[in-house]
Amino acid sequence: MVRSLYTAHMGMVHQMNRLDVITNNMANSDTTAYKREGCTSQTFDAVMGIKINDCSVHYIHQPIGRMSLGVKVGETYTDYTDGNLEETGNTYDIALGGKGFFAISYADRNGNESIRYTRDGNFTVNSEGILMTKDGDFVLGEDNGLIIIPEGVKISVDETGRITGEGQEIGRFQLVDFEDYDYLKKFGENMYIAIDGATNTEPTCRVFQGYLEASNVNAVSEMVELIAIARDYESNQKVIQSIDSTLERSVGLGKMT
Repeated sequence: MVRSLYTAHMGMVHQMNRLDVITNNMANSDTTAYKREGCTSQTFDAVMGIKINDCSVHYIHQPIGRMSLGVKVGETYTDYTDGNLEETGNTYDIALGGKGFFAISYADRNGNESIRYTRDGNFTVNSEGILMTKDGDFVLGEDNGLIIIPEGVKISVDETGRITGEGQEIGRFQLVDFEDYDYLKKFGENMYIAIDGATNTEPTCRVFQGYLEASNVNAVSEMVELIAIARDYESNQKVIQSIDSTLERSVGLGKMT
């Protein structure tokens, strides 16, 4: 009977985890190039209950049966499917179609610099003509150099990421891709960090100037999922209430005897 309490409890914990993921997706449904997350569930592995310090079996630890606590939280994964391209007409709005990322020079509060990756091409130019993200991080060109736009020059970007102005090549975006996206970790500010084991590969993306990649979150699907989570959570809650009521009656009968 008590085992059922644990099963229902773990079901509620799983639904709470799903809720966190879904609400984060919905909050970022309008974030440029955001990639939705999902979570998996799996059954608990069989657990062997053991008699411990039981004098009836001469204090020998013995199995007393197998039990399962039902569902447990699996992994949270990222869906890297492309979002739709939305035309903005802005010179420094750059979208990627296909597999690949922009390389970004990120500096933390202590001034330590490292490379991060993003698909958010909502760029701008500072007073020195350096191409930056909307959060103030530098967009990297080939050989990890900065991309500097000469004052007053109108640029154009071709599908390979080559930047030209007045017939002259100004630079080229550093585009990066990875063999296995499981080695990418979300960092914040719509960027990713490559962890140990990440292997670079040739990007196959095309570059589109005057466009931004939309989030790949489908708000309607997420709302339907949210309703299902609420119902599943409520079902587990009712199981606990039912078991609690039964236990209360059992205690009452015991007192009567």
